[in-house]
Amino acid sequence: MNVLNRRMLHIEGIAVFVVSLYLYATTGFSWWWFFLLLLAPDLSALGYLKDRRVGAVVYNVFHTYSFPLLLMLVSKMTGWNVVFAAAVIWLAHIGMDRALGYGLKYPSDFKHTHLQRV
Repeated sequence: MNVLNRRMLHIEGIAVFVVSLYLYATTGFSWWWFFLLLLAPDLSALGYLKDRRVGAVVYNVFHTYSFPLLLMLVSKMTGWNVVFAAAVIWLAHIGMDRALGYGLKYPSDFKHTHLQRV
């Protein structure tokens, strides 16, 4: 991946993180919940205890934008504000990871990501 594309993906991650902060601020939930749960998606790395293939799949499921966005939509349709807040925190985590250069994992090695070798 060339440097320009990588930088664009980092900027995208920053944008997602900033928008997530704004959205969380609209929920009215306490900020200590935000900071307490911000790193929760990294528990998905426990999949690596099984093996690299399973670890990469489990990690990637919890580090793709699709699921928290879908959860946000469902929560807005049902009025489940606590679920919306949790989905925003999840989205913020992914954006933060992308901004820092952590990407989706390849099964070859935990350090091989779609953004770079970490």
